[in-house]
Amino acid sequence: MKLRADDLKIIKWYVDVSFAVHPDFKSHTGGIMTMGKGAIQSISKKQKLNTRSTTEAELVGPDDCSQQTLWTALFMEEQGYSILRNILYQDNKATILLEKNGRRSAGKRSRALNIRYFWMVDQIKKGNIHVKYCNTLEMVADYMSKPLQGALFIKFRDKIMGKD
Repeated sequence: MKLRADDLKIIKWYVDVSFAVHPDFKSHTGGIMTMGKGAIQSISKKQKLNTRSTTEAELVGPDDCSQQTLWTALFMEEQGYSILRNILYQDNKATILLEKNGRRSAGKRSRALNIRYFWMVDQIKKGNIHVKYCNTLEMVADYMSKPLQGALFIKFRDKIMGKD
């Protein structure tokens, strides 16, 4: 495995979800953190609540990774590196709109999703997390959330391992 940091002031998180893939129809969250080359941290976990759509599941995904996302930024700052950007890449544009536009993009939701939704919106407004779109074919977190095969498996495995 090879790790390289291109910039110690920029943290990149790739978070993706597989919707309703478990026998109880709960979704699965996958996440990868990098600062340049190779995955420094990774997450692969079953979501704790059922969601009604891919968009809702994609909203729960960043919340599943939130402790590590914010802890990493705080850890780096304690090491003397002021973090300029803590970027969260997602491949679901509806979720990104919901996170960025606030309540205007939301309909009726369950209490659990409201808490996750408002927490994420609050973190974006505070500047703790910056959300950006990442094309599905570049979403390295798919490696942690889906059973990939063939070229995508090899591509993402090599990215995680820091191979050229």
